[in-house]
Amino acid sequence: MTDEMMVPPDVVYVTYIRATPQRVWDALTRGDDTKRYFFGFRIESEWRTGAKWALNDEKGVHDEGEVLECDPPRRLSYTWHPQYEDVLHEPHSRVTFELVALDKQVQLTVIHDEFEAGSKVFERISGGWPRVLSSLKSLLETGHGLAPSWSDADKPWQAAEGRRP
Repeated sequence: MTDEMMVPPDVVYVTYIRATPQRVWDALTRGDDTKRYFFGFRIESEWRTGAKWALNDEKGVHDEGEVLECDPPRRLSYTWHPQYEDVLHEPHSRVTFELVALDKQVQLTVIHDEFEAGSKVFERISGGWPRVLSSLKSLLETGHGLAPSWSDADKPWQAAEGRRP
């Protein structure tokens, strides 16, 4: 089996945040918060099972999907489908957030899975989630998200002519 045919592993990221579960939940589901830690992107949804969600900025929708599970402030799961021309043919993947209260902090586990073999989306999100979640932690603990830290080498998909119109 070639490397292109191998199914990518799940991406699992665990972090501990000095905040309440409700505050972490709000940061994950409110556009005004995501804009502060997700490098200018706003998430929007009605946050109920079956609802659509979208991650956008002033240029339009970058990623979108459907809410699979919504159990505030414990568990949120949705499909993930980037809106870039070179990956529109890929089936959606899945993102799950699990929040566990531990004294005065929250254990936040993010699982991004269900990638197809040879997924370009997998390549892109592997470096993205650690940056986004580090920025979320920084925002909730200090009041300030992190500055974008991508280099052009980190985002080769940007040259692939952006999002779907």
